[in-house]
Amino acid sequence: MKVKVLFFARLREELGTSSEVIELPDSAGTVSGLRAHLMRRGEAWQRLLADGKSLKVAVNQDLAGAAVPLKAGDEVAFFPPVTGG
Repeated sequence: MKVKVLFFARLREELGTSSEVIELPDSAGTVSGLRAHLMRRGEAWQRLLADGKSLKVAVNQDLAGAAVPLKAGDEVAFFPPVTGG
């Protein structure tokens, strides 16, 4: 299944990409599975996406938890929490 993945702020800067379309294996059918799949890419990915990192995830522009299932064509965004004033 293909999903579009977006990276914002520090993630975009450190990973060197703002978006990509990824073909996911069946084993990566949730937000958590996608995160694990991306972390296999190497040290920078592991450091930025590791469990326990303060990251927000949205699926199709709705905030999503780790267990949210993904389907073909979904848009998944990773971004750091933001504060405003």
